[in-house]
Amino acid sequence: MKKLMILLVMLNASAFAQKSKTQPASNLETITLGGGCYWCVEAVYENLEGVKSVVSGFSGGNVSNPDYETVSSGSTGAAESVQITYDKTVVSLDDIFKVFFTVHDPTTLNRQGADAGTQYRSVIFYKNEAQKKAAQSIITALTKAKAYSSPIVTTLEPFVKFYKAEAYHQDYYKNNKSQPYCKMVIQPKIEKFEKLFKDRLKKKNSN
Repeated sequence: MKKLMILLVMLNASAFAQKSKTQPASNLETITLGGGCYWCVEAVYENLEGVKSVVSGFSGGNVSNPDYETVSSGSTGAAESVQITYDKTVVSLDDIFKVFFTVHDPTTLNRQGADAGTQYRSVIFYKNEAQKKAAQSIITALTKAKAYSSPIVTTLEPFVKFYKAEAYHQDYYKNNKSQPYCKMVIQPKIEKFEKLFKDRLKKKNSN
C-alpha cells in the first residue's frame, strides 16, 4: 500500500482528460470499467468528488441485452462493469484510473477474491484514443514502478455497448449495508478508498 500511495502522488501531474485542445460543450464524460463485482466498484465511485452517476451493468461479449444470470454463467464474454459519468472540470480521467487501480487487484486473471470467471476480469472499455492512451500510460507507469508483485493483466477493449443491470443491482451497497457480502467485501474497499483519497471524497448532499 505504501508504494501505491507514493505512486499516486507521482502520477498527479498527468490529468489526461483536462488537457485536450478542443473542449466539447458538455463537461460530462463517461468511462466504462470492470473490476470484479460491480457492486464493489459502484460503491467506491459513488463517493468520488466529481462523479455524477455510476450505473452497474455489462459490457463486452457477444450477447445482446444479457441479464445477470446469463452473464454469471461465464459463457457470454461480457464483464460486470460500471459506467461512470463524471465532470471533467472536477475530476480527471487520470484520477478515475488511479482509484480503479487502487481498489481492485489488476494482477489476478479473471478473478477478484472469491469471484472467478471472465465476467470478473479487470478491464477498461475505451471509447476513443484519448481514453486508450490514458489507460496505457498509467499501466505503463505502474508496471515500471513495480507497484504490484505480479504483472498487471487488465485488458483494454474497445467500447461497443453497455447494458444496464437489473434494478436491484443498482446502489446495491447503499440498499444492503447489513448483508454479509457488503460488510466483508465492499466495506473494506470503501475504507481503503476513503483513506487514500480523503481529499477527493464527495461532500455530503452533493450530486
